Amino acid sequence: MAAESQTESGNCSAWAAKDPSGVLSPHSFNRRRHDDVSLRITHCGVCYADVIWTKNRHNDSVYPLVPGHEIAGVVTEVGSDVKGFKLGDHVAVGTYVNSCRDCDNCNSFLDNHCSKFVFTFNGVDTDGTVTKGGYSSHIVVHERYCYKIPDGYPLEKAAPLVCAGITVYSPMMRHNMNQPGKSLGVIGLGGLGHMAVKFGKAFGLKVTVLSTSESKRDEAISLLGADNFVVSSDKTQMESLKNSLDFIVDTASGDHPFDPYLTLLKVRGLMALVGFPGEIRVHPATLNLGARTLSGSVTGGTKDTQEMINFCAANKIYPDIEVIKIDYINEALERLVNRDVRYRFVIDIESSLK
Repeated sequence: MAAESQTESGNCSAWAAKDPSGVLSPHSFNRRRHDDVSLRITHCGVCYADVIWTKNRHNDSVYPLVPGHEIAGVVTEVGSDVKGFKLGDHVAVGTYVNSCRDCDNCNSFLDNHCSKFVFTFNGVDTDGTVTKGGYSSHIVVHERYCYKIPDGYPLEKAAPLVCAGITVYSPMMRHNMNQPGKSLGVIGLGGLGHMAVKFGKAFGLKVTVLSTSESKRDEAISLLGADNFVVSSDKTQMESLKNSLDFIVDTASGDHPFDPYLTLLKVRGLMALVGFPGEIRVHPATLNLGARTLSGSVTGGTKDTQEMINFCAANKIYPDIEVIKIDYINEALERLVNRDVRYRFVIDIESSLK
């Protein structure tokens, strides 16, 4: 919930994209000063959304644009109305920083579905200013959209939880994918997919990774602990899995067929889509004859997000990350586009922006 000027000087240091080339460079601007939670940002995860909006792929980017919505940091100041945080608390901020707080969705802690939902960056806040994200030295956020990071949980590991983590955790919990002994398929093994594998194993599920790349077999099984690995382009391997999975989490954003994956589900099985392919084409019989469900999901609400962070801390679930300095961000974004990361870049903001 950051209101700031568009000048080249100000109280907050950052890196910003200045045009649709998406190239980021040093920038400074003014954060608002308000009676909320102010935190010194120590780390910020790098999400594909950062690529989309720095390059204006949705034709709605406002420059200069400071990306970043996987934020972790330390509270430096609290307003007089803040009840849940104190100086020195470790805090995370995720994909949104405001909502109306009074509609049915907000009252059900589904703030992410509020019609007045405000993105952490490149969103328009209630005062008309454009929000700027976590590739910056600090941020000011209403306490409703801050999440406590339990003592001992590394800040650099906490950052990806509030986007990559919650995006798969939320539909898994909503659809009861936490039943030990059930079977889970995970499509795609990137930032979101590897967290779905980790949650699946923590829930006691039998996890199968479905990937187009045979090269990921060893990391899926040896590194992440998946029980099985299937190359989705191999018809024989796919045929052997038909009618065997209770659940599937589809994290693939590229265009891909749906029928071959849906037929892997048992009768009344469910597939949760968290990516954004260009289109969805499904033969009605694939769903109808097996009473299968195809469900969509985005990020989670405020209650689910805090629950997920607590669950990760209690069960020692940590995203696999590569920590970088801010001056490497343009190379990192290029590597992200080329899927050359295992599995999430995290910027060490504290040591990069002095």
